[in-house]
Amino acid sequence: MSTILDIEKIRSQFPTLHKTVNGKPLIYFDNGATSQTPQCVIDRLKTYYEDENSNIHRGVHTLSQEATAAYEDSRRKLQEYLNASREEEVLFTKGTTDAINLVANGFSRSILKSGDEILISSMEHHSNIVPWQMACDYTGAILRVIPINDEGEILFEEYQKLLSTKTKLVAITHVSNTLGTINPIKEMIHAAHQINIPVLIDGAQSIPHMKVDVQELDCEFYAFSGHKMFGPTGIGVLYGKYEWLEQLPPYQGGGDMIKNVSFERTTYNDLPHKFEAGTPNIAGGIGLGAAVDYLNTLDWKNIQIHENLLLDYATEHINNIDGIQIIGQAQRKAGVLSFVHQKAHHYDLGTLLDQLGVAVRTGHHCTEPLMHRFNVTGTTRASFALYNTKEEIDIFIDALKRALKMLL
Repeated sequence: MSTILDIEKIRSQFPTLHKTVNGKPLIYFDNGATSQTPQCVIDRLKTYYEDENSNIHRGVHTLSQEATAAYEDSRRKLQEYLNASREEEVLFTKGTTDAINLVANGFSRSILKSGDEILISSMEHHSNIVPWQMACDYTGAILRVIPINDEGEILFEEYQKLLSTKTKLVAITHVSNTLGTINPIKEMIHAAHQINIPVLIDGAQSIPHMKVDVQELDCEFYAFSGHKMFGPTGIGVLYGKYEWLEQLPPYQGGGDMIKNVSFERTTYNDLPHKFEAGTPNIAGGIGLGAAVDYLNTLDWKNIQIHENLLLDYATEHINNIDGIQIIGQAQRKAGVLSFVHQKAHHYDLGTLLDQLGVAVRTGHHCTEPLMHRFNVTGTTRASFALYNTKEEIDIFIDALKRALKMLL
C-alpha cells in the first residue's frame, strides 16, 4: 500500500501516537470517538493561556481585545473552511450534541406543533435521536424513522415515501459512527427541498474525513465537533443558514446574547451572538481555528485514497478470521470497521486488545436502536484516521487473533 502522503511526517505531528500502552507501542483505532491532536493545536492552546488569557467581546483592555480577535478569527476560518456565505452563519457550541439540541430547542419553541413530523434514520447517534424525542414530547410532534437495508444503507425510496407536508425537518447523519456508511445526503437534501423541508446534517463523523461545502450541499444546518477533527474537546460548530438562525429563538439566555436588558423586556443580540450566551470556551474556539489551519495544509484527495486503502485492507483481513461478521457493508463507507464474533464478547475483545496496545471502541456506540436492527448487543469498532498505517492494521489483526485464541 502506498500513497503520495508522507505518513511519517503526519504522524510526527501527533505526540500521543508515540506513547506506549501496557508496554506496547500505541495503535490508536478509536478515531470515531475522538481524534488525536497535532502539536500545532496544543501549542496554540498553550499560547492563549500564557499570553492572551482574558474574557472576550466585552473588554476594552489589550488582553481582551487580543483574545476577541483570535476567537473571531477562528470563526472566519471556519466560515471559509465550510464555504458558508457569511460569518454570522457559524455558531460556536460545545459540540455536535449541543448544536443539535440548539436546533431542536428552537424548533420546539417556534415551529413544531401536534401532528408535525421529524424524520431521522435508523442509524442515528443518540445525540440525533434523543433531542428530537424530547421535542416531540414537548410539542406533540411525531418522530419518523427511515429504514435501512442489511448492508447499512438508507432505503431511499422509503425515505421519499416518508416525506410529506407534515415533515418539518429531516435530521440525518452524514457518516454513521457505527457502520461507516456515507449517506447520500446531497440527494436527500434535494428530495426534502422539493416540498420545502429543511435539513439538519450531523457531520461529526464526516468532517475529519472529507471536505464539506455547505453551500454546495444546500443544507439548512450542519453540526460537528472539534475533537473529532484534530481540535480541542468542548468546542463545536453549528452552521445554519442566516434566515433560519434569524427565525429561531435563542437557545439560552445570559450575557453577550443581548443588546438591552430591563426588567420589562430584553432585546436579543444580532447573529451569531444571539446563540452564544455566557463566557464561551475561548481557548477551544481559538484551538479549533488552529485545527482548521492544520486541515488546510492537507492533501484531501490523497487522504481519502489512503483511508479507503486502510479500510479495504483491514476489511479483507477481518473477513479471513473465522467467526467474525462485519456489521455495516455499505458500498460507500468511511474508515469505520464494526464487527462481532459469534463466540467472543466485544467487551472482552476490547480489553485484551488494549493489553496488546491496540485502542478500539466496544459497546453500542450510542446507537442502541441500530444494534437492535442488527440483533446484536454491541460491536468491536476500529476507526481509522489519516495518520494510521497498514503496518498498524497488521499489528491489530495479529492482536485480534491472539485475543480470540485466549477467549475461545
